[in-house]
Amino acid sequence: MERIAELLPYIEIILSVLLVASVLIQQGDPDLGGAFGGSDSAGASYHTRRGFEKTLFNSTIILGVLFLVVAVVSLII
Repeated sequence: MERIAELLPYIEIILSVLLVASVLIQQGDPDLGGAFGGSDSAGASYHTRRGFEKTLFNSTIILGVLFLVVAVVSLII
């Protein structure tokens, strides 16, 4: 159990770097109109994720959940 407790901070650091990288790689909306309530067209902000974008989106969610689990486990131990 002590070995796991020693490894948890390193796992958490690796997960945090991967999570930040995956969030930054994702494509964002270039204009800020949607952030302030306006938009050029009503349906332009929604699109279907395909291919690498969908894989990156799903892996970001998985990394976030893993980071949360490791953080809670390190608090408990």
